[in-house]
Amino acid sequence: MNYQYRFERILTLKEKEKDEVQEMYRGSIEKFEKVAGKLYEFLKKKEELEQLQETKLQNGLSVQDIRHHQQFITNLEKTISYHQDLVIQARNRMNWYEEKLVDMNVEVKKYEKMKEKDLHRFLQSIQQVENKQLDEVSVVQYMKRGVR
Repeated sequence: MNYQYRFERILTLKEKEKDEVQEMYRGSIEKFEKVAGKLYEFLKKKEELEQLQETKLQNGLSVQDIRHHQQFITNLEKTISYHQDLVIQARNRMNWYEEKLVDMNVEVKKYEKMKEKDLHRFLQSIQQVENKQLDEVSVVQYMKRGVR
């Protein structure tokens, strides 16, 4: 008697879906790290530029250079704002995939638990059949001895 789990295909399908979501989650983490890294670079660049401008202002700087630096900082702030939005979107996407992955894990665990319980019931039924057969054999042997 071979054991065949009746929901094996569903379990396999759910595990495959979970693996796909896990890959998407990993991809979203990588994208988040990439975008956050770029944002960090721009923030660092802005900070360095402001420090440089402060140093130059103390030593004397022409109005044209001040305007140039200010325009560059303004453009950099726009870029930073854009990348902050990208980081927020990437974080939201990452969190969504994380929630989906947790849900998929729960679902797969449910099917695995059902399989485990079903296997346990199957093994119990086999044990009962074996016990019944042993009882029958014992009765037959007793009857053979009693006839003599």
